[in-house]
Amino acid sequence: MIFWLLLLSITGLFTYYIVQRSVSSITRTPIWLLWLVMMLPALIWTGWILLNGPDARIPAALLFGPFLISPVLYWLLVQWGRPPRPATAESAAEPSPQKPEPDPKAPLRPIDRQEEATLQNCFPWSVYYLQNLEYRPQALICRGQLRSSPEVAYRTIRENIEAQFGDRFLVLFQEGLNGKPFFALVPNAQAQRDQADQADGKQSERRLGRSLGLFVATLLTTCLGGAILTERFTAGVAADEPLASTLSFNLPTLLTGLPYAIAILLILGGRELANFWVARRYGLRVSYPYFIPVPPMAVFPFGTFGALLQRRSPVPHRRALFDIGLTGSMVSFLISLPILLWGLAQSQPIQRTAESGIFRFESFNPHGSLLLAVLSKLALGSAFTADTALRLHPVAVAGCIGIVITALNLMPVGQLDGGQIVHAMFGQRMGALIGQVARLLVLLLSLVQQELLLWAVLLFLLPAVDAPTLNDVSELDNLRDFLGLAALTLLVIILLPPPPVLSQLLGIAG
Repeated sequence: MIFWLLLLSITGLFTYYIVQRSVSSITRTPIWLLWLVMMLPALIWTGWILLNGPDARIPAALLFGPFLISPVLYWLLVQWGRPPRPATAESAAEPSPQKPEPDPKAPLRPIDRQEEATLQNCFPWSVYYLQNLEYRPQALICRGQLRSSPEVAYRTIRENIEAQFGDRFLVLFQEGLNGKPFFALVPNAQAQRDQADQADGKQSERRLGRSLGLFVATLLTTCLGGAILTERFTAGVAADEPLASTLSFNLPTLLTGLPYAIAILLILGGRELANFWVARRYGLRVSYPYFIPVPPMAVFPFGTFGALLQRRSPVPHRRALFDIGLTGSMVSFLISLPILLWGLAQSQPIQRTAESGIFRFESFNPHGSLLLAVLSKLALGSAFTADTALRLHPVAVAGCIGIVITALNLMPVGQLDGGQIVHAMFGQRMGALIGQVARLLVLLLSLVQQELLLWAVLLFLLPAVDAPTLNDVSELDNLRDFLGLAALTLLVIILLPPPPVLSQLLGIAG
């Protein structure tokens, strides 16, 4: 019960943060109301689990009803709260006789006739033939005909606008609903924050100190969690069974949890440092990696909720978005592989029962995943059969967490790595459509594998649409397309069970 309430609280905070960042600038609907609508499925499903237990099957109407109703209601509330659109571009350009209300979101500063003529000169007819300007509450839309490659058009026009207007605008190049690309000029509020950060010379030092402090705290909590996992592995008891003796957290006890702590921090830290390096390579402003420490409990002894990286500047183009999305997942996966193989070799084979599962580390069932089944066979050899489950060594637990994190991040939904990958490969709208289909498929798959229901809830709470890049028109090269398909194939290998032919070859066919 405590685990589900804790998970609901963390999910609620994360969802509120996502809703506030994604739609607070485009709608006047209260954020708390939008948050409540987004959280409706999670609240209903968690209430069912608390009342009936985690093993009770949720009725189909209760499972699919909130999933279908919530996004429609959310979209209607967002549209209901949108500010009124000006009737025409000319009327929007005319000064209003009434005093405008202050907007904390720094609305677009109007441009006068002379500036409009200057803006039109920024669009060479041989590169992008500008046809009309549309004034919007949050942007200035420039529509026309593309007459060169997207890379040349975006680079040329961005340089022209920066030469005339400085850092006043962010220049976006987007794909329209009619398939024609258009430019959008939005207020560059980030430039003001950058100037404030530069004026405050100690800001970077404080952020580095905060990152190091969270790392030290997470090292301590993961050592404590590793000590709990080590004691349970040695004593051979399950997570819901009490230990024969009370665990005393002294230095020798903490040292027993150090292998698990090092393994899990290598996986999480390698992922975030890879993202940090790629983002800095493309000139993005990002925070230092922030680890999230959690006091270990009997139901959640892992000691951390992961790590995160805050991005403080827009992604320049789809190639950068792809590289950021792919690199972190691949690095965490490559680090997890040797850790998991060593940990599986140290794990204890036991008899598989009906209670065995992929998330039960005291009775771990790797048969539900093609990748985990192959790795278990490589590590254990003939000791791994069709009736074998594993009592996982704490280092193997860290490796499994790394594989689970890789699979979850490769889901092609929203701001996850997989969502960024499909966005970069197929465009923002097609990426959002793929994300909706992926969420529905995981929900359907959870009817067969109840352990995936938690994933379905988490994926549903994520927005399906990722933020656009500045140049969202230029496409990827063939190598990146191939690597993207390989990453999605890895997701399938992790999620789906081995086919019967492969099970027979491995000697684990039931």
